[in-house]
Amino acid sequence: MPTFDMDPYDGDENNYMPQEDDWDRDMLLDPAWEKQQRKTFTAWCNSHLRKAGTQIENIEEDFRDGLKLMLLLEVISGERLAKPERGKMRVHKISNVNKALHYITSKGVKLVSIGAEEIVDGNAKMTLGMIWTIILRFAIQDISVEETSAKEGLLLWCQRKTAPYKNVNIQNFHISWKDGLGFCALIHRHRPELIDYGKLRKDDPMTNLNTAFDVAEKYLDIPKMLDAEDIVGTARPDEKAIMTYVSSFYHAFSGAQKAETAANRICKVLAVNQENEQLMEDYEKLASDLLEWIRRTIPWLENRAPENTMQAMQQKLEDFRDYRRQHKPPKVQEKCQLEINFNTLQTKLRLSNRPAFMPSEGKMVSDVSNAWGGLEGAEKGYEEWLLNEIRRLERLDHLAEKFRQKAAIHETWTEGKEVMLQARDFETASLSEIKALLKKHEAFESDLAAHQDRVEQIAAIAQELNELDYYDSPSVNARCQNICDQWDALGALTQKRSEALQRTEKLLETIDQLYLEFAKRAAPFNNWMEGAMEDLQDTFIVHTIEEIQGLSTAHEQFKATLPDADKERGAILGIHNEIAKIVATYHVNMAGTNPYTTINPQDINAKWDKVRQLVPQRDQALIEEHARQQNNERLRRQFANQANVIGPWIQTKMEEIGRISIEMHGTLEDQLTHLRQYEKNIVNYKPKIDQLEETHQLIQEHIRVGWEQLLTTIARTINEIENQILTRDAKGISQDQMNEFRASFNHFDRDHSGTLGAEEFKACLISLGFDIANDAQKKTGMMEAEDFKTCLISLGYNMGEAEFSRIMSIVDPNRVGVVTFQAFIDFMSRETADTDTADQVMASFKVLAGDKNYILADELRRELPPDQAEYCIARMAPYAGPDAIPGALDYMSFSTALYGESDL
Repeated sequence: MPTFDMDPYDGDENNYMPQEDDWDRDMLLDPAWEKQQRKTFTAWCNSHLRKAGTQIENIEEDFRDGLKLMLLLEVISGERLAKPERGKMRVHKISNVNKALHYITSKGVKLVSIGAEEIVDGNAKMTLGMIWTIILRFAIQDISVEETSAKEGLLLWCQRKTAPYKNVNIQNFHISWKDGLGFCALIHRHRPELIDYGKLRKDDPMTNLNTAFDVAEKYLDIPKMLDAEDIVGTARPDEKAIMTYVSSFYHAFSGAQKAETAANRICKVLAVNQENEQLMEDYEKLASDLLEWIRRTIPWLENRAPENTMQAMQQKLEDFRDYRRQHKPPKVQEKCQLEINFNTLQTKLRLSNRPAFMPSEGKMVSDVSNAWGGLEGAEKGYEEWLLNEIRRLERLDHLAEKFRQKAAIHETWTEGKEVMLQARDFETASLSEIKALLKKHEAFESDLAAHQDRVEQIAAIAQELNELDYYDSPSVNARCQNICDQWDALGALTQKRSEALQRTEKLLETIDQLYLEFAKRAAPFNNWMEGAMEDLQDTFIVHTIEEIQGLSTAHEQFKATLPDADKERGAILGIHNEIAKIVATYHVNMAGTNPYTTINPQDINAKWDKVRQLVPQRDQALIEEHARQQNNERLRRQFANQANVIGPWIQTKMEEIGRISIEMHGTLEDQLTHLRQYEKNIVNYKPKIDQLEETHQLIQEHIRVGWEQLLTTIARTINEIENQILTRDAKGISQDQMNEFRASFNHFDRDHSGTLGAEEFKACLISLGFDIANDAQKKTGMMEAEDFKTCLISLGYNMGEAEFSRIMSIVDPNRVGVVTFQAFIDFMSRETADTDTADQVMASFKVLAGDKNYILADELRRELPPDQAEYCIARMAPYAGPDAIPGALDYMSFSTALYGESDL
């Protein structure tokens, strides 16, 4: 009988069935060996066929139709063969066997003298030879130990694993295994808890073999391929049966090690993924809370509903100051922390080779910044509105009080005037009385004209209150209307009485001219004194020294008129004295007082004394207000001086922080310590800001905003250094490497502002070795594309255009043309460190699944820790392939989803 040759390569060095094998050239095989091969090969085939839910009973009969033979090849190779013939005729069976033999040949195996007809006819020798060929190709060929493979590799593996055990000497695959100690040593070496090797005896091979075979079947999922009697009962066990059995041990233990490695890799990847998901949830919650606070606060700041009283508006201003001092500062910290969390999360995602985190719609850092900008705008507008409203209410209160004073004086003056004008006393009066009444009426007309200005002032004030939207305008308007209506009635009554007196004037004769002169001069003087008293008692509201100086000047001008007024008073009193002199001289019988006026010398003197008393009081009030305005001016200058110191201090600290974050001075930890000390010094400067606010309650906007920007800048810079430390530690980058990266970056970072201005020509000169170190250089923290390319060349990279385009797509995904230092560090660390990939995780799951395209929940729970096993089960989609079974899970889509290549 011809031999079975298997040669997956072009040479003969890997021929796994050399000519000295034990196959009989005349198709004769030792019956004991044949029995061992039947038993071993059948068990080996069933160990694979059971994965497809079937098995064989008779090796030469069950493979005759080729169906289970093709199924066996599909299971052990993981590939699909050609569609089998389902007919029962001999030609159909030969066709199926030929498809299987053709597949074996396609894998580089040479089949000599093995034809489909012999297999279909149930030739046991040919069938066993074919199964041995399959075992060699798919179970033994790929075994590799220390540059040896297949049979030699398997033998070397057995020798290495059993070397520490006494009485075990593996030199071949037949008599070396008869005592059973070799099988027990392999099991004990990998699973020492399964066998008590110290109790085994070399002179008890039956016990040794049965122990090994039973333990392998029960705990290692290795089917029992031989009985102990088969080995002990022959002088030389069949080599192929022993090799097949031993290869199952190799694959079982090799698979266990792979499973452990795969489980560790999966655990590591899942732990990173779970941590990142928690960080994402934390970011989403913080962003949502901050945006919700902004959403609730902006309507409050945009509410422009005015209050009717000064007290209510003052309370609004106090509420706004409480918001500035207590409610907003914690939110400023939350906004800063949100940016720090986002940057840290993105760094961790880059380090773990995960896709960048994309927050929910409307919760990007830019969305929060835009919402914050809206809040700042509403806040500024609200403060301006509050101050304007307070000034408006101050003006309204002053006007309303002035209106009430003038209206009260006018109403007092008009009291009884209508009754007087309607009196018919002139009808029964004597001639002298008529003349007196006429003169008295003329004096009243003069007084009425003098009050015309006050009525016009009352109407003007009421109009201004209406224009300024005074809350009590209806009552003001009603009172003003009453005054105007009464004034019109007085005018009409005055005209009517005047006409009546003029008609009777011809009937009258002389009226005492002195009384008339007294009345004419006393009435306007009295009105002047009433106006002066009203002005001297008028309250004033000023905000600057210039305004109080204007009031003082007007008061001095009024005081200059007092001597002339005193002369007028003397003249009026002189008229009265002249009347008294005439009465005394001529003994005139005077009935009552002056008929032309109700003003008497006592009233004039009393009002004059009142005016003289009010003048020094007005002087003192003006002096006190002038002193208060001078003090306010001093406070304003003090505030300006302090603000001029704090503003440049904040700008200087911003520039120093920028230099610290870019220049190299010590390790990253040194830089971080330096920055934290800066942060402490800045926080210690806060009392000066508070002192400035005490100096001027409404502190200037740019000082407050500058202070908040300084706090945000130092926090953001500290976070950047922490991310560089995180990158360095996670990727195993030494401090020397980090310094080298920073030095290379800074060499091309010339303008110290975030971008490089080097042209392609200068980059070319640098790459050719030209020295341009004398050019003005500033450090910016970013590189443009050509500068980054030159930097890579200086570090030893050989850059073609295609390769450079690939690198730029990594470090500049948004194609803005610049490279930040963080992106530069991420790229260099990615080039120098190993990271997990989706393919590696997928391969690890395939090991745990026993080379299946799917994995079961029980297998995950057996190989992974409980929490991570449940994590996978909850997120893996059901497997939908043609070989799916109930409960099958798709680990391939899950692996790609971990790295952002699909959706979980």
